[in-house]
Amino acid sequence: MDRRKFFKLAGTYTGGSLLLPNFLHAFTDYNSFSLQEKSVLFIQLNGGNDGLNTFIPYDNPLYYDLRPNISLSRDQVIGKNKGMAFHPSLKGFASIQDAGDLTVIQNVGYPEPNRSHFRSQEIWQTASNANEYKNDGWLGRYLDFHYKEHHPTGGINLDAIDNLALKGIEPNSVTVKDPNRFKIKNNSEEGIKLSNNPQLDFVRKIANSVIDGSDEIQKALSKAKTEINYPKTGLGKNLEWIGKLIKGNLNSKIYYTSLGGFDTHDNQLAVHSNKLSELNDAVFTLYTDLKQANLLPYTTIVIFSEFGRRVQDNGKGTDHGTAAPVFIIGGNNHGNCIGHNPNLTDLDHGDLKYAIDFRSVYASLLENQLNFNPKTIGIQNPSLKGIF
Repeated sequence: MDRRKFFKLAGTYTGGSLLLPNFLHAFTDYNSFSLQEKSVLFIQLNGGNDGLNTFIPYDNPLYYDLRPNISLSRDQVIGKNKGMAFHPSLKGFASIQDAGDLTVIQNVGYPEPNRSHFRSQEIWQTASNANEYKNDGWLGRYLDFHYKEHHPTGGINLDAIDNLALKGIEPNSVTVKDPNRFKIKNNSEEGIKLSNNPQLDFVRKIANSVIDGSDEIQKALSKAKTEINYPKTGLGKNLEWIGKLIKGNLNSKIYYTSLGGFDTHDNQLAVHSNKLSELNDAVFTLYTDLKQANLLPYTTIVIFSEFGRRVQDNGKGTDHGTAAPVFIIGGNNHGNCIGHNPNLTDLDHGDLKYAIDFRSVYASLLENQLNFNPKTIGIQNPSLKGIF
């Protein structure tokens, strides 16, 4: 019996506390059980990942005609399925798909696409329209509504800089570069004292939030064990930390990290292969780790980029494009391939036309994994069906 079924039988939820019948305490070490909440992990591929060379329409002759310099041959691609296949560096992805734990969403983008890295990332992170500017992130807005009171570790960003997606009214998330060194002590005896200066109060609140977040992170790390070797790469280390925090029951709703280097204007074959190998090895290790810990059903991994690349190569690489695939791993997804194969005959000024709005993917994640109404935070797009 898994933990959720056990607790449904053994107790009831009351204001976030678990009440166990007295007779069960005689047989149960309370500290040996924990309530694992669902969480969503976002891996952002910065630079504009070439979707056509990641999940490849190998069965379409136009793919080879338009990409004579950088196409992957039929003999190279792996995991062939309905005219599509993975880049040979993504052997782990192919295995995850074979196990039924990976969904591919084809041709994801948005109307009036922007080919600037910074602006397109901003659109994805705020869930805004292309001609709309927001100061807070879509996940920050979600965390503001989800938590009735300030919660410093509602979202964890493993990076050196803050992420706009997690920005909200309240500091419900924290950015950490190295959780093992994220140890902050409160040397102030005053704590937070309200003053006549709202800006000062806000700064104090953030400072206190960082201290509280540090404490919670260290508690989770102390309870977690790593029983699998992660790759010694930047993403591998970040996903190892995230795996520890999940296994240590930090119970953050959102985890976020990124991998750069996907702006492949030149020398694409070598550069892209190396970046996909780093992505594959880190993600497959985390997948294996969570699966062994029986935590994969509670964790949804979302892999996306701010845009894809142009369909025709530029001789040595590809330039900025539009639509691209999004990958969903875990969270009891259905293991589908959603949407039609990329249409290489009907292009928009040389770029793929988007078929699925990324905000419909967000709506599905909010509804199905986080039990939250996306309209509450301004996402009006219908939820994409078939992922979960």
